[in-house]
Amino acid sequence: MSLYALKPKFQNLLRPITRWLAAHGVTANQVTLGAALGSIVVGAIVGACGGGAPRVFLLIPVWLFLRMALNAIDGMLAREHGQKSTLGAYLNELGDVISDIALALPFLCVRAFTSADVWLFALAAAVVECAGLIGPLAGASRRYDGPFGKSDRAFVLGAFALWIGVGLALGEVGGVAAWLWRLFIVLSCVTIVRRVRAGCAEAGASAQR
Repeated sequence: MSLYALKPKFQNLLRPITRWLAAHGVTANQVTLGAALGSIVVGAIVGACGGGAPRVFLLIPVWLFLRMALNAIDGMLAREHGQKSTLGAYLNELGDVISDIALALPFLCVRAFTSADVWLFALAAAVVECAGLIGPLAGASRRYDGPFGKSDRAFVLGAFALWIGVGLALGEVGGVAAWLWRLFIVLSCVTIVRRVRAGCAEAGASAQR
């Protein structure tokens, strides 16, 4: 189970906006690039200022919600408005990985967090997406198995950022936070294994038909 399962309902809410964008000439690739560039800018601002101004971390949950909407919109523009392209597929997948890293690394400036945990979280996020992307190369579909996919990572990063941004004491929960980072890294590893296993099973079943 993953928050990714809620995506269809979220898309339904955004479909009128998607139609309006398509009618005004906005393309899926433009939305995808905007989401990636926005993540880089937000990550850079928070990383540069967050150490001395914790409230700037509030930008992250706000942006994560907007990014989730943009990711849903670019997919609908591509599928429902005839904008699918090979370049778009590359931009979509690379943009997600870049955005994940850009929004995770600002937490390096939080003294209560261990740098190694943040780096491992970012690395694990990239490998999770790679495990899903390899599916078509192995004869399976693009895998989105949980329990810790893109939507789930966004939720926990937003929660961490909100905690910091509203000024709740990190000193008292530093140890707990460290173990939470490690729990999320473990969940990422579980997700990698599940995606690989599911991809292998799917590819094997297809080969036997």
